[in-house]
Amino acid sequence: MTLIDKIAWDDTVLPFQLDRADVRGRIARLDGVLSGVLKQHDYPPAVEALVAEMALLTALIGQSIKLRWKLSLQVQSRGAVRMIATDYYGPEKEGEPARIRAYASFDRDRVTDGAGFDQLDEGYFAVLIDQGQDMRPYQGITPIAGGSLTACAEAYFAQSEQLPTRFELSFGKSSEPGVEEHWRGGGVMLQHMPKASPSVSGEGGSGDDGLLAAEDLVHGDDEENWNRVNILLSSVEEMELIGPSVPPTELLVRLFHEEQPRVYDAQSVQFGCTCSEDRVRQSLSIYSAKDIEKMTNDDGLVTADCQFCGAHYDLDPLSVGFEAVKNDGDPA
Repeated sequence: MTLIDKIAWDDTVLPFQLDRADVRGRIARLDGVLSGVLKQHDYPPAVEALVAEMALLTALIGQSIKLRWKLSLQVQSRGAVRMIATDYYGPEKEGEPARIRAYASFDRDRVTDGAGFDQLDEGYFAVLIDQGQDMRPYQGITPIAGGSLTACAEAYFAQSEQLPTRFELSFGKSSEPGVEEHWRGGGVMLQHMPKASPSVSGEGGSGDDGLLAAEDLVHGDDEENWNRVNILLSSVEEMELIGPSVPPTELLVRLFHEEQPRVYDAQSVQFGCTCSEDRVRQSLSIYSAKDIEKMTNDDGLVTADCQFCGAHYDLDPLSVGFEAVKNDGDPA
């Protein structure tokens, strides 16, 4: 794979369809996005791994949303990692990149040297879709179960949308000649094309805690097709997922050449945050002058820090809140 190919495919999501199996999917490669997300914070290794996994899932799932929509994934837990939040902002216009941001809230004293999922406890995995003004946001929730965030995402699609879904992810720190060590990740998402009314028994599923699993949703020819493409996907190697040696198009052909694969236009993604001083002011607009006074520090300022990108804002307390007496930019 040439440097040009690497640049072309890093931080992209490639949608595809397997016509023979009636399955659609996406291949994601994240490089600068993961570095952008993780360098904003001093996460322990286990927390870094969880955030990287969530960012990959967000890229793979988010590619399907429409222009200017927003997809959010959230994990709430009673464990050492209390929350993980990711946002995927659909492109403003055709041809523009989508944006991803992510952060985690955790108790450093409780984080262990164990695997990332071990830092979670009872809680839930949520998917939220914001379609814009005057549209009611969609929310779907599934319990934390299955041993990984990937399993939680698969359970969400089975439970909430009754779509058989499979993710295969790989991520970690990459060392390349002449390049500083940095995070890379890659993954494949498979999803059986939706049917009008999938047949599901009312006796619970075969997953953890009786949750529905992909195999509970396919029968007959659909089951045979689904099992076949999953066996093919299981043959993928970690370095093929992460790259950069194998372009996604070559990987698709290697895995599924007999399934009549078709590819669509790739979606580029980048790390990006939507925070701004105006948004901070808007969030403070519900507070009275007395409330604002309590937020004012010893330097006479109201400060705010973005949890996603680390941006810092210093505001004049007289210029914020619904009782503000100064406009932004007025002399002191």
